[in-house]
Amino acid sequence: MKPTKLSLIIPFTALILMFASCDKKPYVLSEGYMYVQKEERRNDATEWELVWEDNFDLDTLDTDTWSRIGLFTSSKWKVPVEEWREVTNCFRYITATDSRVVTFGDSNIHLNGIINPDSLTGDPRPYLTGGIYSWEKFAFQYGRIEIKAKLDQAYGMWPAIWMLSEKEIYPDQHNGEMDIMETLNHDDFAYQTTHNHYTITLKQEEPKKFATAKIDTTGYNIYSVSWYPDKLVYAVNGVTSYEYPKVAGAGTYQWPFDQPFYLLIDQQMEHAWPGMITHPEELPISMTVDWVRLYQ
Repeated sequence: MKPTKLSLIIPFTALILMFASCDKKPYVLSEGYMYVQKEERRNDATEWELVWEDNFDLDTLDTDTWSRIGLFTSSKWKVPVEEWREVTNCFRYITATDSRVVTFGDSNIHLNGIINPDSLTGDPRPYLTGGIYSWEKFAFQYGRIEIKAKLDQAYGMWPAIWMLSEKEIYPDQHNGEMDIMETLNHDDFAYQTTHNHYTITLKQEEPKKFATAKIDTTGYNIYSVSWYPDKLVYAVNGVTSYEYPKVAGAGTYQWPFDQPFYLLIDQQMEHAWPGMITHPEELPISMTVDWVRLYQ
């Protein structure tokens, strides 16, 4: 029987509806790896939806998402090995080539800080640490990122979970940083901090840029930041520590947080902030990460 116009229209309409129903994701995937949250979901009232996670259950690093941070080998940070003593930032001891500082077990990743037993014959640094980052592999704009982690403690330790801008779209200014967790030594609290050109270069103290939150020093804690177009909301174990708002009229110096950011998770040791390793017998130490989850 010859099909009628109506019989042709109905399947075509159903096909349109099917494709429309498949496009209910709360994000648009930009350049194949950046989760940019859709405009209509960027408010407090919208229910969060889990859109991405890594449970570290492969017993190896998912290199489609992560790269190891290496001071001498990373394409983003590169310092000649003989100049390591001049490094004053957090990557003084980090390495991408030593298998002992990034390990796996029990569906966890362990980012370790160790005494370097080969400092006389190999890498000259007395200590080595491990870290991973998702630059050019996984980034997002707006949403809530959560990380479940357990921290060993030692004097001179400085583990961190933080975010930097993927593209650095604003020249000649700081493009922003979200410190979701930083802990020092044997402290029973974590710092959560927002950095930008406004706070670092212009030394502006309002709105307040950081807060501290109590943590369980013997077990896992969940560290998070909920990122909206007009504020950042930091929390530990679901309890808000503080909010950093977008200031009307302050411009990109104060709010560069309108671009995708990537994630860094790393064990750091020795710096002006945590101080020196005064009890090396406390090593090795580990930052054990159970999972990372992104909601939008």
